[in-house]
Amino acid sequence: MSAVNVPSSSTDADRGYARMVHHEPVLTAGASPETQPSVYSISSDVADNSSTSSLDESTHRPLIPGVYVPTFAFFDDKTEDLDLATTAQHAVRLARAGVAGLATQGSNGEAVHLTTTERNMVTRTTRRALDDAGFHEMPLIVGCGAQSTREAITLCRDAFDAGGDYALVLPPSYYRGLFSQESVTEYFLEVAQASPIPLLVYNYPQAVGGMDLDSDTIIKLSRHGNIVGCKLTCGNTGKLNRIVAGTGTVRTGTGTGNDNGNGTGNDNGNGNGNGNNEGFMCFGGSADFTLQTLLGGGAGIIAGLANVTPKACVELMNSWQTGKIKKAKRLQEIVARGDWVAIRRGLVGTKAVLQEVFGYGGFARKPLPRPGKEEVELVTKEMEEVLKLERSL
Repeated sequence: MSAVNVPSSSTDADRGYARMVHHEPVLTAGASPETQPSVYSISSDVADNSSTSSLDESTHRPLIPGVYVPTFAFFDDKTEDLDLATTAQHAVRLARAGVAGLATQGSNGEAVHLTTTERNMVTRTTRRALDDAGFHEMPLIVGCGAQSTREAITLCRDAFDAGGDYALVLPPSYYRGLFSQESVTEYFLEVAQASPIPLLVYNYPQAVGGMDLDSDTIIKLSRHGNIVGCKLTCGNTGKLNRIVAGTGTVRTGTGTGNDNGNGTGNDNGNGNGNGNNEGFMCFGGSADFTLQTLLGGGAGIIAGLANVTPKACVELMNSWQTGKIKKAKRLQEIVARGDWVAIRRGLVGTKAVLQEVFGYGGFARKPLPRPGKEEVELVTKEMEEVLKLERSL
């Protein structure tokens, strides 16, 4: 893998690579706070090292059907400083495996363990690494959910400043008991109105105290011009079907296939969608229902398992798109079994497998536990089937 020009730790980055400087916001008379610029900007002495050169390109990095990876955050084993060199190398490894795009600041990326400055450093490093490796057109999604509308807007602006192309936004949940019927809808609409980058609605009930956005709500939100898709980690394929039907979703799929594994795709909305990449895009939130997502008209997946086995996830989707139905079913079985290990073990176990098999990954930040040798060996053994598939591709 070619070297990428990044610092080796967050300490190095603080010295210049991605230093963020706080400014008191200057409010324009007659304008609401939500329309003001971000209170963070890149200091002038480091502007040349930032991803600002990528910002002009962000408007023409469309989301395309495919496999997207919510990337891990990487830390020094002793200090827990950000390991930005590994962040960059991991991004390039995934891009070279054929994924459609990356996402930073999700649950796999330990966004809740990062400061605002660190979040921006990870996003900027990822964008810079992709650009340096020649993946200028690969879209970068950034997690921007927050408990207040104002903070979510700030995170969206920060994401744009750091080179992000799209914002993945969870609903707020801390004060859920005090919300009115329209509170969550208004939150998304106000964030979308103020965000410089388009939004994807993130439905992940486990992360927000059980709040589960229904299809009617997501369809309503899709009518806003700056809300362009959703990620359904709820795993509800019926909901996905309803959203696809109600939004004119960009679909990826197969035309005619047969049990010999042969078939063809087309561009009429039942094919791979490459003839029209404009429109609302619905993504499954895990690899274990990739095929079900595609069959239901979804555009692809945003799946944590692809941190470890990106080629296997891409091969599954490619098999479906080319009409190799029998092969796709077989691959889905393998991927689903591997993903069940990742789901049960969480990012602690999945990062351990990445370290054991690929030689990097390290540990999550405390208070998440550090698995012992026996646990690492067990998780790796449990994931061996999908790892074997990955190695064969």
